[in-house]
Amino acid sequence: MSITLLRTLVAVADRGSFASAADQVCVTHAAVGQQMKRLESQLRVDLFDRSQKSPQLNATGWALIPKARDVLHAYDTMLEGVVGEARLYGELSLGAMPSTIGGLVPQSIKRLIRTFPDLHIRVVPGLADDLIEQVERSGLDTAILSVPDSIPHQLTWHLVAKEPLVLITAPDIHETDPVEILQTHPFIRHARQTAAGKLVDQWLSEKNITVRPTMEMDSLETLANMVSYNLGVSVVPNLCVPDPTFERLRKIPLGPHAPFRELGLLTRADSPKTKLIERLVEEVRQTSGQAPHLNPPLGD
Repeated sequence: MSITLLRTLVAVADRGSFASAADQVCVTHAAVGQQMKRLESQLRVDLFDRSQKSPQLNATGWALIPKARDVLHAYDTMLEGVVGEARLYGELSLGAMPSTIGGLVPQSIKRLIRTFPDLHIRVVPGLADDLIEQVERSGLDTAILSVPDSIPHQLTWHLVAKEPLVLITAPDIHETDPVEILQTHPFIRHARQTAAGKLVDQWLSEKNITVRPTMEMDSLETLANMVSYNLGVSVVPNLCVPDPTFERLRKIPLGPHAPFRELGLLTRADSPKTKLIERLVEEVRQTSGQAPHLNPPLGD
């Protein structure tokens, strides 16, 4: 029995299907099926119910999952304490909110692999709720996202950046009073269900500012593009590492007590890649330029 087969088995449990597990372990759908048949043959027991179109773990398969996790954890950590920087190689799966992929994530990864060139990093874009779920079930090693409303006890949160809200406009808007601009220009709203969207709505309510919404965008990148064409103005987090489009926009501060979005890396407390993730946290903090000003991580 190989570690590869056990890793694929756990991926099937975490992702819920052969097709999704294939994405996680970087093989084809057919290869996952072949590996699971080989594992069943070696163990001489059925692990899947194949009476439906998509094979599902049966009771025996689910009973094996905790033991497989124990074996994988022992394998992944067997060199820790024996050789230096033991986990700073291999693969790291990193989930990332779209607003971090334009600058913060690639620059942080570049810093990391410059020192540890043997790393293989897989970046998975996604919205916060989906990324949290994938980290919880070990589908991702870690994810960079806005601080959740609550942090499950099995997860650890590492703060990496604080991004204050700012008013963004196209470069050809010359007014300077943020309240006047918000009340006289079309407003492009960031999706209400996002952490940033909730912060903006709360700030507008507290300041009794009435806006004229004309569009609502799920993606901060799409929103910034709309603003760059002068289709409206918006209030968003001031990205600590902006992409070129965001960089060109006018950014008007909202005052000394403007709310801010907290970004951090979320990971399982029992992750076998803790040392690697801690090193990534350091690189992200350095990339954000805020390392000396951040508080200790929550949940440690």
